[in-house]
Amino acid sequence: MVNLEKHGNVYTLTFEEADGNALTLELLNDIHAAFDKVIEDSKGPCALVLTATGKSFSSGLSIRAMSAYKAHELTQFSDAMQRLYGRLINFPVPTVAAINGHAFAGGAFLALACDYRVMREDKGWFCISEVDVGVAIAPNIMEVAILKMAPNVLRDAVLTGKRYSGQACLELGLADAVCSEATLLDMALEIVKPIATKKRHIYKALKSSLYAPCAKGLGV
Repeated sequence: MVNLEKHGNVYTLTFEEADGNALTLELLNDIHAAFDKVIEDSKGPCALVLTATGKSFSSGLSIRAMSAYKAHELTQFSDAMQRLYGRLINFPVPTVAAINGHAFAGGAFLALACDYRVMREDKGWFCISEVDVGVAIAPNIMEVAILKMAPNVLRDAVLTGKRYSGQACLELGLADAVCSEATLLDMALEIVKPIATKKRHIYKALKSSLYAPCAKGLGV
């Protein structure tokens, strides 16, 4: 389930799914539909905040759902997943992830695909856990992490599955701010509102240059 609200010229997309907000084909389709609505309904400059409910921002791909998918559904899921990262990297307005809890695997990449990240200071791990789950990371998706993480941090995160607290993420440059759960959305809005006035076509052009390796590889 996805809920889309508007605060002035800032849209807040909140998703809620069973099993730690794990990503299913249904949830991915709902998020894409919400992205479409932001693009279609917004007039002029705006911004987008992604957040979730519960103890997790997203625990990554839903293994339970994927095990029940037929071949064509697995293809649809893979395409929708890659397109999600591509749309966020290339999104024509500022984006910020308000990470309300754990961000694991595909959920960690979802947060990295946003321009900015705010995390809780008390609970929630950031973890690229594919090495423990036994899932490979496609090169074009790995480019997202390569662009957003320092090389030594990325090495340890990918090869060991190390978990990082909000404070550790702030110190390593993975998060732009940490705060209490109660002020998470306020902090995200504080970060994004000053840049929500930027001209959309310029902002998108600059993002395409800034994130060039994955902006092209994950083009939508």
